[in-house]
Amino acid sequence: MKTMQSRVETKLPWESNTKRQLGNQVVRIGAVSYLNSKPLIYGLSDTLCGLGALSLAVPSQLAMELNSHSIDIGLIPVVEYFQNPEFRIVSDAAIACKGPVWSVRIFFRCDPSQVKTLALDEGSRTSAALSKVLFHERFGFVPKTIPLPMTADPMNVNADAVLVIGDRAMHPENFRASFCSDWDLGQEWFAETGLPFVFAVWVARNSEFATDDLKCKLEQTRDEGIENIRKIALTASSDYRLTPDQCEDYLTNYIRFFLRKDELAGLDEFRRRCLALGLISF
Repeated sequence: MKTMQSRVETKLPWESNTKRQLGNQVVRIGAVSYLNSKPLIYGLSDTLCGLGALSLAVPSQLAMELNSHSIDIGLIPVVEYFQNPEFRIVSDAAIACKGPVWSVRIFFRCDPSQVKTLALDEGSRTSAALSKVLFHERFGFVPKTIPLPMTADPMNVNADAVLVIGDRAMHPENFRASFCSDWDLGQEWFAETGLPFVFAVWVARNSEFATDDLKCKLEQTRDEGIENIRKIALTASSDYRLTPDQCEDYLTNYIRFFLRKDELAGLDEFRRRCLALGLISF
């Protein structure tokens, strides 16, 4: 069985000498509209210039659409990437962190070592898998899990611990009355491994769409998005119950948008640990 690292190296277009172009083909591209993805899709429709058509959906839906060939490229959770050997990483643009991520937390009603039930936010399968990996590494067990719908109030869920993602997790002070402590999962992963954690990558459904054209467009969009983080923060802050300064801080000091050597090592390590727990099949 190949390791994740060898799998990634054989799939990354920038590691290959083969130069492929899309020609006149219009590529269907899917992404999420979460705050941490906004620099990766900032002005993407204009950057594509007719090369592709962009649509937005939740992460799990994007993976389903890639598998069903409804889209050709998707910004998908890494756990979904692990599940299909035909998928190809198409760009070094990604969503990652090295240390605290701020927007992904587990809140505890008891000591973490005593957790029997864990409610998992249905918005992120990758964060759910990371939660299980961290429990197993720390305590040698994975708690019984129950779903936490994205519309549910975490404080009303009958569980010892609750995984929360997004803007809700970025306001931990709101949970202090119901929970005694919390983990920032980016920080906990870094404490365990010393490696960045990768949450999402641009993936093509097969090698036909992993082209130099798309690679350049997606990376150009990422670079322009990073240059315009302040503008993104000013526009998006009210949607996420944050101030513009908080948005800018999050996108500048917590989220990393590059898939480089350290991120690839973190991706490989996460895949290895997911495989060992049976969370993925290869």
